[in-house]
Amino acid sequence: MPDMITTATTMGTAFDVEAVRADFPILARSVHAVKGRPGKPLVFLDSAASAQKPRAVIDAMSRFMEEEYANVHRGVHYLSQRATDRFEEARRKVARFLNAPGDQCIVFTRNATEAFNLIASSYGRTFLERGDEVVVSVMEHHANIVPWQLLQAAKGIVIRVVPVGEDGSFDLDAYAGLLNDRTKLVSITHCSNVLGTVTPAKEIARLAHERGIPVAFDGSQAVVHGPVDVQDIDADFYAFTAHKLYGPTGLGVLYGKREILKRMPPYQGGGEMIQTVSFEGTTFKEPPMRFEAGTPPITETVGLSAAIDYVEALGREAIAAHEHDLLAYATERLQAIDGVRIYGTAPGKGPILSFTVDGLHPHDLGTIVDQYGVAVRVGRHCAEPLMDRFGVGATARASFALYNTRAEADALAESVIAAKEFFGA
Repeated sequence: MPDMITTATTMGTAFDVEAVRADFPILARSVHAVKGRPGKPLVFLDSAASAQKPRAVIDAMSRFMEEEYANVHRGVHYLSQRATDRFEEARRKVARFLNAPGDQCIVFTRNATEAFNLIASSYGRTFLERGDEVVVSVMEHHANIVPWQLLQAAKGIVIRVVPVGEDGSFDLDAYAGLLNDRTKLVSITHCSNVLGTVTPAKEIARLAHERGIPVAFDGSQAVVHGPVDVQDIDADFYAFTAHKLYGPTGLGVLYGKREILKRMPPYQGGGEMIQTVSFEGTTFKEPPMRFEAGTPPITETVGLSAAIDYVEALGREAIAAHEHDLLAYATERLQAIDGVRIYGTAPGKGPILSFTVDGLHPHDLGTIVDQYGVAVRVGRHCAEPLMDRFGVGATARASFALYNTRAEADALAESVIAAKEFFGA
């Protein structure tokens, strides 16, 4: 992924951002309108938290609910068969999207958070013992920290943490030094939701696999900003969430190598994941069904399928080039403002800018820029250990997506200047 981002900036691929923006109905609205005064045009720079949805996704989900909805895998009637076809088509599409070796490697979850809880609860509780070590990084989202802490409390595992440099770069040497005979799993972000740092996933996996250690990646940010090939990376697990990829909430994806998934026990029990049930005992289906208890997020998979079609039609390299241009431009604009400090400047980073302004609390900053129609995230971004690493209580975060423009980067900079003036900072 780092190489892809660098290369994409030199491709010169045409990208019609105004045509793209027309595909997102919400971007045409204004905010903070009051009687007698028009609102401000919405400048949405919070896509790392959750991206807006194109008309193609909205329409696909509406059409499915209006014309084809039924429960899946349960009936012989037409609608059930049709809904099942759409559900499994989405699984195949996700497999192709990640270049997985087959759709039986794809498990649908509620979100990426549940995917990591599944790994910790199923793989971790089965194969890890007291004193075994799990390696994470200081950049992790809480979704890739807390499940391991719960396992630590239950089984006495040890959590080891890879540091980052002052520029937010992943410390590969420190990571290699942490791997030892007690290391039983590595679980690392592929792209930081705070710093934008893209980790060297292929090298992370290679070093771990030399010691026979499986590796999981949090790809919730990475899949949005460039192609991901789980076979090339040689990931044992790879998780992402649909709502950051212009799809719906309530749906996540866990890729797992087939041979590993087959060794893992069920994460939850209920309908659909069983082969037979009696009061004497229950047998379970093969993966992925084994991990999909109960009625799944059917409509949401239709939305994710449409979202994948949408980004692939635009071209993932073209999207990456556009976003890289926005990141470079916005970085230049913010760095020109006195008192602004940007956290995370590692080469090849994703289009995420976390920053502070001297003399301004990030929540005050966020409140003022919002009055100018600019939506940014403020706080600790579900990454408190990373905030502690940089000695900051909170930051503002502007995250750019395929529908953002240079004019919106200008609006961000101008609203930050306005906030400084308002508070006399």
